[in-house]
Amino acid sequence: MNNFIENHFKDIAHLIIESADSLQEPITNAIALFTHSLKSGNKILACGNGGSAADAQHFTSELMGRFEKERGPLPAVALTTDTSLLTAVANDYQFEQVFARQVYGLGRAGDALLAISTSGNSSNIIAAVEAAHASEMSVVLLTGRDGGILSKKLHANDILINVANPRTALIQEVHSIVIH
Repeated sequence: MNNFIENHFKDIAHLIIESADSLQEPITNAIALFTHSLKSGNKILACGNGGSAADAQHFTSELMGRFEKERGPLPAVALTTDTSLLTAVANDYQFEQVFARQVYGLGRAGDALLAISTSGNSSNIIAAVEAAHASEMSVVLLTGRDGGILSKKLHANDILINVANPRTALIQEVHSIVIH
């Protein structure tokens, strides 16, 4: 067990160091995209499943609250938090539509969507990205492995932040750092 724990920490440390170089440009571009959207009077929507849902909520909480310094709230909505809405859409339509329906209802041209999927293959995240594009929104995709289907759905003005690693736990650790 001690070897497992030590190796896990070493694997995370190695991936963080590797990602610091390979992800610098897309993270910088994502910051610029989000900043432009917010300065233009728009908002950021965020979605993900499971641990990625928690990451989406964490991201929007940092924007609406504060992150490292006092400032006013920045308009951001986690599409993962309204259980009545999520279960109604899943029941009345299909689970694939739980985020897309919200993007169509809340998203406007100039807004941005942070879509998080460690596999890049989550059907409800794919539908959300398609809804964002139909609503003339830009997308920042935070994913892992090879980027999956989602990486192929991005438009020229979208940004891919891909943690190219096969292990979900390690991908999610780096996603947390990227969010900060």
